[in-house]
Amino acid sequence: MKKITFLYIAGILLGSMSSCTKDFEEINTNPNAVEKPNPNFVFSKSQLDGLNNNYFFTNILECGGMMQHYATYKEASGVGDKYLSNEVYFSAYFNQAYPTAINEVEIVIDAVKNNPAESNKLNIARIWKAYLYHRITDLYGDIPYSEAAKANSTQVFLPKYDSQEFIYKDLLKELDEAATSLDAAKASFGKSDFIYDGDVTKWKKFAYSLMLRLGLRLSKVDAALAKNWVTKAAAGGVIINGTDNAVMKYTDGPNDFNRNPVGFDSRRWDFSAGSYGQKNVEGGKLAKTFIDVLKNTLDPRISVYAGVWEGTTQNTALAVQKGFPNGLKDAPTPAQQATYSEPNQSTVFKYDAPLMLLSNAETNFYLAEAAARGWYTAESDKDLYEKGVKASFLNMGIYGAAYAITDAAPYLTLNPYNTAGTFDQKMNQIHTQIWIALFVDEQEVYANWRRTGYPVLVPVNFPGNVTNGTIPRRLKYPVSEYSVNSSNLAEALKRQGEDTFTTKIWWDK
Repeated sequence: MKKITFLYIAGILLGSMSSCTKDFEEINTNPNAVEKPNPNFVFSKSQLDGLNNNYFFTNILECGGMMQHYATYKEASGVGDKYLSNEVYFSAYFNQAYPTAINEVEIVIDAVKNNPAESNKLNIARIWKAYLYHRITDLYGDIPYSEAAKANSTQVFLPKYDSQEFIYKDLLKELDEAATSLDAAKASFGKSDFIYDGDVTKWKKFAYSLMLRLGLRLSKVDAALAKNWVTKAAAGGVIINGTDNAVMKYTDGPNDFNRNPVGFDSRRWDFSAGSYGQKNVEGGKLAKTFIDVLKNTLDPRISVYAGVWEGTTQNTALAVQKGFPNGLKDAPTPAQQATYSEPNQSTVFKYDAPLMLLSNAETNFYLAEAAARGWYTAESDKDLYEKGVKASFLNMGIYGAAYAITDAAPYLTLNPYNTAGTFDQKMNQIHTQIWIALFVDEQEVYANWRRTGYPVLVPVNFPGNVTNGTIPRRLKYPVSEYSVNSSNLAEALKRQGEDTFTTKIWWDK
């Protein structure tokens, strides 16, 4: 009887073990987890997250204030306006970029890299990755790059900081390889791509246009290398026609991430609904420097960019625009505040407005610089400059066909290109136009200004500023990096220099 009982129990145990083994995978699989991410969906998310990254903190309070597009009377939020240090604002972009857009684009690359049929997705993701990383390194300098977002694949949780020189050279290599590998005969992301709807030919032009931007960024630190990449970009084919412009599409809902962050983030944090210019949360206005340049040159773009609140509507006429001086502290009365210009909420601050990432206006101005340097001979710097102005005027039409400025002749007659000027005078004129044409992309305006020094901006010297009255040259690293990734950060500081707002990054030497 004991023997029979033992065999019975043993049989039950063996049966149970067999059943457990049979269902082990099913039982231990989380039904709510995605084991194989859909690269199309993740790529869409990376595009949204890459452009939704703390727009107000980074583009307006930091870069926009420094570039004197924006101003505020308030002190705590006047970090770029007054050259002050506030960790919340200078660390925000770095802290959010890696766990969202960077991590997501790496997931896409890992998901498609071994499938030849999805080579276009791989190469478009590489181009997008280059775009994301150049934005981060241009703000901070040396950053985690080659080992970043690799925790899943390589178990590296504390990535090293790569030098900006290494990063830039690798980004240019990536753009070159990805552009030449794109194949219009193969499938792409389709409607999951909110910029080009998966159009491979347009992504190739975007890659070469970004190569042109990055190539010129090297002009101060390595002119020969800059010329090589500018020449390669021009030969590859940059964006010339407005139909090829890189434009991110948005809608007014149903979720906040569907809205253009330029308008949504800025109106949420400062230019709130119902204030009508009188009680903005952070006291933000368009800067006197910016408005004065537009008014003094009779620039018709001012009516697309700016408006003065008169009751519950904005008056966009050139004559009424008035910019707020940078570096002031005394608060105007609500009635006085309403007399200053703010971004036009029917255009640049509209929730469903498209967002220009890279356009034919920018490429023509860059080619004009290259022509002035003798690096590009297909057209004259004068012709390219005028094409850039005309393109910028027409590109106002992204906010609605009625906003497109079809006649640039009066403006160009009043403000002619200085053909007989010195190289520096030409650079000032070309890059002042970039400062105007790229309004709302304050990160790129800031990067281009640091490389060129144009337009010439008069710094403020607000009491207690941390730069001795000079415009900052970079943003500082997040304080958390000193405790979380301290040894790798220490190596970066040895190489790059002290972690201050005045330390120049590699291409800004």
